[in-house]
Amino acid sequence: MHVHGAPTAKMQRVLRISFVATLCYTVLTFLAGWHAHSLALISEAGHNASDALALILSFVAVYFQGRPPNDQKTFGYQRAGVLAAFLNALALIAIAFWITGEAIYRFDHPHAIEANIMMIVAAAGVLMNGVIAAMLWGVSHDVNIRSVFIHMLGDTLSTAAVILGGLAILYTGMTWIDPALSIVIAAMIFWSSFGIVRETLNILLEGAPRGISLDQIRKNLSDIEGVVDVHDLHVWSLGSNSRALAMHVTIPDIPPSESCIILDNIRDLLRKKFHIQHTTVQFENAVCDIADTCAALLEADEAHEHTHAHGHVH
Repeated sequence: MHVHGAPTAKMQRVLRISFVATLCYTVLTFLAGWHAHSLALISEAGHNASDALALILSFVAVYFQGRPPNDQKTFGYQRAGVLAAFLNALALIAIAFWITGEAIYRFDHPHAIEANIMMIVAAAGVLMNGVIAAMLWGVSHDVNIRSVFIHMLGDTLSTAAVILGGLAILYTGMTWIDPALSIVIAAMIFWSSFGIVRETLNILLEGAPRGISLDQIRKNLSDIEGVVDVHDLHVWSLGSNSRALAMHVTIPDIPPSESCIILDNIRDLLRKKFHIQHTTVQFENAVCDIADTCAALLEADEAHEHTHAHGHVH
């Protein structure tokens, strides 16, 4: 993914504004939750603290993603955003477990709760998080920004639930509603974060991108005229929106001018059907003994070269 100057500046501005607003609201929510004895509000403060961290990490990631490739970082810094999303999601999962533990404790040790404060602060949170989520959705859909968007959207929904919980506590006096809401919020945090962890970990481990089938790629490439065999095929993600492919392709013994046509057809198919822009294709005229790695041919060549060199030495 190439992040150009203007979108990067816009994303950084949105992330900066969002961070300041989230940090202020986090402090307000924690103080209000402490005063009102509401674990749901304190849980929201923890959730928003993780959002503030997510926004900072994403801001740094956007900065690095905008930097061009160089001789040391030949693919640029595309995975900076993926790494930020991975760390954000892990932080959220840890917070979800903490909230759950506190909620279970509150069932056995209930506290009197000031529902009015609980609802007022939650209403402010719905407004703030909703606006931030809308701004993030408007600037980018890559996994880094999407992870922060999920944070803010989850906060919007959970704070709306806190308002309803405050109303229920106000009219019924059932304080167990507060820790029950906290467990629901924790479950939402965990579920959304687990998906991000799975996706980003797959990218960091260079797994095949979601929705990509190697068998389907082989089948489609085999339909191209001149392609005899496809092997040693690898597909991975450089970033959340950028894919790369490397493979060996067996073709007939033909002039280079004809093989260039085959290469153009291969790249065109990969770009249009599988959205793979960065491709490395090695043409061969002989079928490998071991189709997956071509190891037999390589070992034979190395053995021949070693024997030849050994003979000259002695």
